[in-house]
Amino acid sequence: MPADTNPAGDIFGGWLMSQMDLAAGNLAALTARGRAATVAVDGMRFHLPVKVGDEVSLFATLTKRGRTSMHIHVTAWRRSRHEAPSQKVTSATFVFVALDEAGGPRLLPEA
Repeated sequence: MPADTNPAGDIFGGWLMSQMDLAAGNLAALTARGRAATVAVDGMRFHLPVKVGDEVSLFATLTKRGRTSMHIHVTAWRRSRHEAPSQKVTSATFVFVALDEAGGPRLLPEA
């Protein structure tokens, strides 16, 4: 939406990062079978801008599983509504921790 753009008309990087966090959070909740929270984001670099009207596709993969934590790599791709090829925009690894009812770390269930 226009409210999500910078003065050049490109989508704010923070908006895209929040969408990536939501995608990673869905996989984290599924893996943890419950509540999980983002504790870190590693290595985000923007390769291309995303324009208003572009289709954005996000792909999340669990890359590392600890006792309470999960590393989830998310890649974002853009596609113009009028063109077939997609282009990689950015990627990052989001680190989540499974949380108990009190908000403290808890062990992940068996895979």
